[in-house]
This record gives sequence, C-alpha cells and structure tokens, in this order.
Amino acid sequence: MFGSHLEDGIKTDADGLVGNKCNQNLWVYTADCMPIFFADKMTRNVATLHCGRKGLEKKIIKNLIKIFDNFGTSRDNLLVAIGPAISKEHYLVDKITLKEFYRRAENKNITVNLTKAEKDLYFSDSNQFKDQNLNQLDLKRSAYGQLLNENIPNANIDISNLCTYKLKNEFNSWRRSKTFLRQWNFICS
Repeated sequence: MFGSHLEDGIKTDADGLVGNKCNQNLWVYTADCMPIFFADKMTRNVATLHCGRKGLEKKIIKNLIKIFDNFGTSRDNLLVAIGPAISKEHYLVDKITLKEFYRRAENKNITVNLTKAEKDLYFSDSNQFKDQNLNQLDLKRSAYGQLLNENIPNANIDISNLCTYKLKNEFNSWRRSKTFLRQWNFICS
C-alpha cells in the first residue's frame, strides 16, 4: 500500500507500506516478526514491512523490491535494515512446518545460505529439541538470503541482533507472554 493513499489518523491493516512522496513517515507495528525498512538513497523513497514466517513464504520482500524496480531504483542504492525480532534460539517450530517453510520461502537453493551445522539441524532427525519435536527457525537469516537473492549488496543490509523474546524489559513478545502489546517502528523519507 502506498503511504500517500492513507488518510491522516487512520490505521491501516497491511504488511507493507511504501512512501511514494517526500517527507513521509511510515510506521509498522511488530512483536516477534521483523520490521524491515527499505530506503533508496538517491530518490529518498522508503518502505517498511511487517515480515514473519508467512510473509517470507509469500515472498513479501521480493514483491516489495519489484515496487522499487518500478520506481527505477538501482539495487546499489537500496539500503535495507532488519529490526529487532525473535531469534532462532527462541523461534521453535515442528519439523513439518520447518520443511514447508524452506520449500516455500527459499528461492534458488534452500541450503545456499546455511552452514553444514544448520543443514544438519534443519534436515536431520537429531537436534537439541528432538524430545519436544521442535526445530529452530532463523527468520532473519532467511530474510537476509531473500535480499541477497534479489541482488541487494551485502554492504547495504543491516540486521539487528536484538531478540524480542529474550529482552523482556525492552520488547513485547507474543511467543514469550501472549501479550497484545507491540513495538512501533518507523522510517522517515
């Protein structure tokens, strides 16, 4: 959704906003999902995403970058920041969900950005959560991989190492406490 199509004071239910005018502030409401910010350093167009497992599966990042392509943005001018979100240590899913995620979310080769240890963890029957039938899912790494697949230069990507689940005094987390409280994140053009 384009920021200029919004009315002042009206909240909009969308997983992405694109600033198509100068001097716009775009806000996104998150808990454990990633706030992802995009800025074209030449045109000053900005965008923000609310991105979690389902958004990655639906290729929300790729779809947003297509909008920047329509603006004529060069990949070299596109800056991306991934804000605080749940870390892989605290985002546990069952094996079926994990395999389905990698089938849907990854573009070229599902293991292209994984270390050998991660491949063993994700695709073998042995891991530290086996007795619970759970596996770690690294949303930030998957988002990073999708950005690289879209030819965003590594130097243009910044990823927060802050975990919304772990940092109880700093962030709200649905997975930790089932709270409806969230963080507001924003970018200005």
